Amino acid sequence: MTGPFDGVRVIEVASWTFVPGAGAIMADLGADVIKVEPPTGDPQRALRNALNADDNAPNPFLHVPNRGKRSITLDLQSPDGVATLMQLVTSADVFLTSYLPKVRAKLGIDVEDVRAHNPSVIYVRGSGWGSAGAMTDVGGFDSAAAWSAAGILHKLTPPGAVAPAAQPAAFFDLQGSSAIAGAVGMALFRRERTGEGSVVDVSLLNTGMWVMGPDLAATAAGSGELPRMDRSDAPNPIVNTYRTSDDRWLNLVCLQADRFWAELCELIGRPELAEDARFADSLSRYVNRETCIAELDAAFGSRPLDYWRRVLSGFSGVWSAAATFDEVLASEQAADNGYLPTVTGADGRDFRLVAPPYQFDGAPGVPAGPAPELGQHTEEVLLESGLSWDRISELRDGGALG
Repeated sequence: MTGPFDGVRVIEVASWTFVPGAGAIMADLGADVIKVEPPTGDPQRALRNALNADDNAPNPFLHVPNRGKRSITLDLQSPDGVATLMQLVTSADVFLTSYLPKVRAKLGIDVEDVRAHNPSVIYVRGSGWGSAGAMTDVGGFDSAAAWSAAGILHKLTPPGAVAPAAQPAAFFDLQGSSAIAGAVGMALFRRERTGEGSVVDVSLLNTGMWVMGPDLAATAAGSGELPRMDRSDAPNPIVNTYRTSDDRWLNLVCLQADRFWAELCELIGRPELAEDARFADSLSRYVNRETCIAELDAAFGSRPLDYWRRVLSGFSGVWSAAATFDEVLASEQAADNGYLPTVTGADGRDFRLVAPPYQFDGAPGVPAGPAPELGQHTEEVLLESGLSWDRISELRDGGALG
């Protein structure tokens, strides 16, 4: 079965996770993604912490945003390096970059430079802060440009907290990656209809603001941010979280509370709550919410999570346990949908990565392979682009390939 990006060629001049993650999604869905790296490599390759302090296990920070690509090295500070890049551009459908405007201009790889060699190419710019304004040339990682600047850190940190809420790794990078991949699909569709290429801009700031759209819209309308949830004062007691006896959490999301209240009371062994006048309907439960929540706290707190998983397995309302990552990895639902495909590394070891959040014709996305080694496909790609072995040798001897 063909992928939606089969036949699409992508040139990626980008680093870290945000923009390369979009290239990974497109590679999973069939695109030929050529990652153009400086001779020293994408700095993501050198990012080390407790998860990848050595090479005894796959490096998630490398494979998540770079699986399935081909890598070539080019020194874009040399004229021959840029000329070689432009030769690749002539056959490309998409040009992805995370480089700042001043860097693109200095290297000669900005929109006009690339369009001079391929007028219909989709030129995609991923940035921290947007393509206009005083911060256009300011670098931005997602923890600053989205998590902090778009209001999420403020929203998730209780007033007076000892420390602010911490962002999970690559949290907005990967949301932004998905936005870029979707935008590329739209731009390719537009080009198919009109023949015109597009300049696509996706920023981390805008990505973060989109996520916080309800709060920002309410504030813009003059009513202030939406109320912060206090679980002991939840207006609807069955849109709330409850602690189990083994210190785990359940999340009930029963928006149509009257529809599910009696069923829930029966399942948790408290049928009398459904007959209690204080909890007879949504309004009564709202008026008596603290008492209602206390009753549910006592019920759920009397048994461990596994017990409640069995009891609620047939519940017609929406709920979930707060799963650990080990539980997500073992999830039958995730497995049945192909959400964690297996990839074989260059060393022959298997590992798993999360598939992109799209499926076409019932087929889950599967990485074409692991992240490439630095410059692994340099000669292969250049030969495909019409360069001779003699010319490739000249470029290497002259330093254009690193």
